[in-house]
Amino acid sequence: MLRSVYFASELLTTFAEELNGVLLHPSDTAGKFCILLDGKLMVDRKINGGFPEITALKRLVRDHVAPNKSLGHSEKGDGKIQKS
Repeated sequence: MLRSVYFASELLTTFAEELNGVLLHPSDTAGKFCILLDGKLMVDRKINGGFPEITALKRLVRDHVAPNKSLGHSEKGDGKIQKS
């Protein structure tokens, strides 16, 4: 849950004007970690083979909610959302 709180905090800080909120929903399944955006599955830890890098997650969210928004240093780097 700690990682989820960190991701939520980063997204709310970065996209304060674009996001209406972030919902953290504990799962009955241990280790389950999914991110949905407007009801669409964007990240699933099991499908992607791990947790996303925060820079990759920010780019993914940005591409859907504010494509023209600059992310500063998060634009660079090789942070990836792994695909298995």
